Amino acid sequence: MTTRAQLRKAALAFQEVEEATAEGVVTYSVRGKEFASVTKDGTVRLRLPDAEAGDAVAAYPNAEPLVHAGRPIGFRAPLADVGGQHLWSLVTTAWKHRAPKRLVAALNAVVESPARPESDLPAGIGKPATRALANAGLTTLDHVATRTRADLLAMHGVGPKAVRILADTLAENGKSLR
Repeated sequence: MTTRAQLRKAALAFQEVEEATAEGVVTYSVRGKEFASVTKDGTVRLRLPDAEAGDAVAAYPNAEPLVHAGRPIGFRAPLADVGGQHLWSLVTTAWKHRAPKRLVAALNAVVESPARPESDLPAGIGKPATRALANAGLTTLDHVATRTRADLLAMHGVGPKAVRILADTLAENGKSLR
């Protein structure tokens, strides 16, 4: 069962995401373009390209196309029905679909690159944590030092071990988490 907290964690893992709540609906936008939301009744709505939206609708019996002005624009389904890993994939696709090309290109470069350009992050934190930090624009220890332990743990892919390694590495350099 996927929760609102999991959706929030996935959506906020990306750069320039804003969260807003109006009339019980929580929306996630990038540069003013909504890419994900969850309604009061627990329905997740994702803005997706046509092919991905069709695949998502086919994957869940209670899902249906998200339509605006008679035109399909995405996918909607009960949040509890969507698997956690699939939700992460769908949110990633939705963010890429709505984000500016420069942000998408930067994310793709990080994900596809075996090296971590301009990064002094310790390799011991693992690839998922490194990607999550890069998605959030945290590519150096100085960037990481601007966040709290709770901020880091809230990122999809960053676990307690990665936070411990980051905190220890910062301490070795005379720095700390905020």
